[in-house]
Amino acid sequence: MSDPIISFKSADILNGEETVIFGLDMDIREGDFVYIVGKVGTGKTSIIRTIIAENPLYKGEASVCGFQLNGIKTKEIPYLRRKLGVVFQDFQLLMDRSVEDNLSFVLGATGWKDRDAMDKRILEVLKAVGMDTKSHKMPHQLSGGEQQRIAIARALLNEPEVIIADEPTGNLDNETADGIMKLLTRINKERGTAIVMVTHNRSIFEKYPGRVFICKDEHCTERLDNEVIDLALTI
Repeated sequence: MSDPIISFKSADILNGEETVIFGLDMDIREGDFVYIVGKVGTGKTSIIRTIIAENPLYKGEASVCGFQLNGIKTKEIPYLRRKLGVVFQDFQLLMDRSVEDNLSFVLGATGWKDRDAMDKRILEVLKAVGMDTKSHKMPHQLSGGEQQRIAIARALLNEPEVIIADEPTGNLDNETADGIMKLLTRINKERGTAIVMVTHNRSIFEKYPGRVFICKDEHCTERLDNEVIDLALTI
């Protein structure tokens, strides 16, 4: 069995100075599709922030893409994040730049210099998400679903080992959300890219099966087979 891409062992997860999850144990490997679910305020997003080294880890052990989170140096964090693709609920595109310029900006910021290579990579990721005819568009000219596809293309630019998606369908209608889930599922299956997705939408993880971690009562544990999730989640 391959080594985990993400591993937490007896880790306490913070939100600010408050511990919101005690003793997290979680191993995520290549090809996994993992949901983190739970009510608002149960620590789901705090786990994501810890994975990307936005929240510090003081207790327990954790590694992400070969980086130890315990005492990670500030100068190491950009290199860790280059191995991750992050997709947000609100897309976080640069609204004053075209789709192509949004992606070019990320490549430039992560060390790419060859213009031809950058153009080729941008076209590759836009094709992968079905948006290769939209490179000249401004974000405001795109629908919410199209903007999220661009955000997923951005996450793929540096061929990440894992895509971290924090409520990626939260601002989308059901039909558009379904399209985004099909895209993430295809990326997971065809590329072997691990997906870690925070959601409060029960219908999503029931329709698109994966491993499910439940945040509840200051703990986050993996659902056992056929275990009923008794959370007040959105249908």
